[in-house]
Amino acid sequence: MFTGIIEATGKLSAVVQRGGDISITISTTELDFSDVKLGDSIASNGVCLTVTQLGAASFSADVSSETLAHTLFGQYQLGQLINLEKAMLATTRMGGHMVSGHVDGVSYVTRMETSGRAKHVWLALPKALAHYVASKGSITIDGISLTVNELTADALRLTIVPHTAAQTTISQLKVGAKVHLEVDLIARYLERLLNKDTANTTAGVNMALLSQRGFL
Repeated sequence: MFTGIIEATGKLSAVVQRGGDISITISTTELDFSDVKLGDSIASNGVCLTVTQLGAASFSADVSSETLAHTLFGQYQLGQLINLEKAMLATTRMGGHMVSGHVDGVSYVTRMETSGRAKHVWLALPKALAHYVASKGSITIDGISLTVNELTADALRLTIVPHTAAQTTISQLKVGAKVHLEVDLIARYLERLLNKDTANTTAGVNMALLSQRGFL
């Protein structure tokens, strides 16, 4: 589990093809590896990866074919800047929100606007994920815990303050850039509970279902 509060950024420094999947190395001088051991988890652009090798200023991880099919790692080039967060501890401040490191979908930037010292970033909202997203709720973008400040049927707006821009990869986003999305964990499990009598967990939550379950 993670909080979505980015601890450091790193660069993709090596990619090794291994049959249908890959092994990658991410280098960084910003992340403290003193409490990291083999088998630990590090969220990398929001993707939970298991450490397979450790260097003085780098770590390696395997990226399975399943992860490649649902994330952007297969499209990243050497030098790609990546947000990093070590797995949370029981004593970690919950500064963001509960993040699993399991990407739900990929989106892209549709427009960007300046507002004082902040930036408004609009992202396309995939139809399959729209019912999980709420105005003023939390969403994870490339591993960053952010607040949805405006919501339409097919897009969401984020407001990026200078500190977040300085500490993460979000300052490098441009119109058309692709990002990983992870919806709020509670919303995803709530839907599963409401649909517990069926194998179909993608049917969505509607007013009739809420009434049937006694919420209305």
